[in-house]
Amino acid sequence: MAQFQRPTLCCCRKVLTVPSKSCEGGQGLGQCRLVDIASASNFHCFKLRHFHLDLRLNFAVKEITGWQVLELVAIQPGVQTLVLDIHPSLLIHSIDCKVPGTTGAQDISPSLTYRVDPFTDYGSSLNISLPASVIRLHRAFQITVRYTTTDGPAIWWLDAELTCGQTRPLVFTQGHSVCNRSFFPCFDTPAVKSTYTATVRVPEGVTVLMSASRSAYSKQDRVFQFSMEYPVPAYLVALVAGDLQHVDIGPRSRVWAEPCILTCAVSKLGGSVERWLNVAEDLFGPYVWGRYDIVFLPPSFPIVAMENPCLTFIISSILESREFLLIDVIHEIAHGWFGNAVTNATWEEMWLSEGLATYAQRRITTEAYGEAFTCLETVFRLDALHRQMRLLGDNNPVSKLQVKFEPGINPSSLMNLFTYEKGFCFVSYLSQLCGNVKRFDSFLRAYIEQFKFSSVVAQDLLDFFLGFFPELKESCVAQREGLEFERWLNGCGPPLCEPDLSAGGVLTGPVQSLCDLWASEPPDPEAIANFNLSSWSTFQTVLFLDRLLDRSPLSHEVMGQLSRCYSAQLDEMNAEVRIRWLQIVVRNSFYPDLPRIRGFLHKHTSRMYTVPLYEDLCSGVMKCFAAEVFYQTQARLHPNLRRTLQQILFQTSALPTTTSVPSLLHPTPSSPSPTPGGQPGPADPPTTGTIALRDVNVSA
Repeated sequence: MAQFQRPTLCCCRKVLTVPSKSCEGGQGLGQCRLVDIASASNFHCFKLRHFHLDLRLNFAVKEITGWQVLELVAIQPGVQTLVLDIHPSLLIHSIDCKVPGTTGAQDISPSLTYRVDPFTDYGSSLNISLPASVIRLHRAFQITVRYTTTDGPAIWWLDAELTCGQTRPLVFTQGHSVCNRSFFPCFDTPAVKSTYTATVRVPEGVTVLMSASRSAYSKQDRVFQFSMEYPVPAYLVALVAGDLQHVDIGPRSRVWAEPCILTCAVSKLGGSVERWLNVAEDLFGPYVWGRYDIVFLPPSFPIVAMENPCLTFIISSILESREFLLIDVIHEIAHGWFGNAVTNATWEEMWLSEGLATYAQRRITTEAYGEAFTCLETVFRLDALHRQMRLLGDNNPVSKLQVKFEPGINPSSLMNLFTYEKGFCFVSYLSQLCGNVKRFDSFLRAYIEQFKFSSVVAQDLLDFFLGFFPELKESCVAQREGLEFERWLNGCGPPLCEPDLSAGGVLTGPVQSLCDLWASEPPDPEAIANFNLSSWSTFQTVLFLDRLLDRSPLSHEVMGQLSRCYSAQLDEMNAEVRIRWLQIVVRNSFYPDLPRIRGFLHKHTSRMYTVPLYEDLCSGVMKCFAAEVFYQTQARLHPNLRRTLQQILFQTSALPTTTSVPSLLHPTPSSPSPTPGGQPGPADPPTTGTIALRDVNVSA
């Protein structure tokens, strides 16, 4: 995701409040603030009907060149300037304007005047002067922008040695939340949706994929054609190009990956994807995007997964853990309804995407795998939420569902567990008010049908909810004392209530019993021996290790006993399990298991595994060891991750990057310095504890 930097205040920035769904022509009932886009000053003056990209990928110089054609309609009179979001890494060559279907000189302006102004550290403002002779109210016109873009926050070039196969280079884009302004000029806000097409020219042997509903390929010309026939916001336009092959795994799904991992990826998913899609359709209505393909990306992919329509991006590192893979894919499937079809109009209400998608994910897993499994996964995530809450404090404003951030704050920095889990708890509460989960399923189907392909604010959802259940509106559930909707949205702290998870007791009970045995003085080895971790699921094991981690520091005697009981056993388990044991080792300075940390960091080069361990190593007494391992492995790290780890190693004393969250609402001179690749940089050390990266970002 995009990097957060201290903002540069400038006169061109505006804070705009517009009706929700204003760009889709709907009757939005709420209001949303748009402080993260330069185009907020006038995007509501235009209707973006469609755009086309014509791009050439040059791997040798790591550059994308080409042009973009935007088809616009002026919907307000007297507009003289078009403002688009771009980035300093995107170089404009020329801009022209024409009216499609006309040939008169008065309808063509071959070269428009434009100006690029600073906006924030994550973007710039492209101001285009429009010719009065061409721009008429309600008449379509086309703006063509010729440009070159290189290594902005959306575009990740991987040299061959950083790919899984280590034979050919690869490039991918990651637009969430406000990164795609470095990929192409746009209205970089979820409030604006449009269809798009693309033509992409590549060297021989390169396969290109995009988040599009249709595609075609001319082998002779080495040209790929794409079409997205459904309206999407800018952040959901995605591209990947490299040595990619595919296997069909269902009637509307295929898996894409580099050849060396394709067989593994297919074997882990099998026919499950079509099953999950069918369950989701039974719950929430038809899947509207046609295709649901998945592409597995190298460990340099900066997050776990991204819900690009028709083409989910997911990190290949997750293939080690079947249960985490299952949850992440189902979560991205749920976004097909919640986030992609119906989108939050402003990043200040990201929970409308993530909270609803998390609820939908758990409805799917309940139907597919039973209530106990879903409750276990939920307990695991809510544990992480409360861990984050203890570290940030009950009054931290980032714990609100409606976060108000100031101009210059990067919305990507507000990706945290509250948008997922507190949002999930609020949606679960709405479900409980209905008295029947099936009735709430019916509401969600109607909600999708009502707002499909538009962008909404929380008030749209809640008004539709109360209109769908008039008896609840009559009983004033929105004002129920202690559980007011307004308090859910704008109150700090943990969820006002949590769903009943007792059905998971058969799985969570043994975990807690074993934790209690290890907490006793001294631990009873005979009782402990009755528990066999190898018979547990991954989620049971990571829940156990997370709760042990919460009890740190542990005595050296207990650590020795834990190591004798579990170290060899955990070595055979997946990375999600092993990293938690290694964090326990680091936080308790248990030197006998340091070789396991070295081996893990030599094998795993993804952000989600390296950053938490380096943060823990550098916040304790093992900084020299961390530096030694870094120098041994840095050649296999993506440059963005390398710089992040260098900052952890050499510019911090006890700070994990994710603890800078509290400073994100109001920029100050002490705001974090930039960390490429999407994580906040270091700030002042926290007073207690550390936050592992997985405690903040689940997936996009």
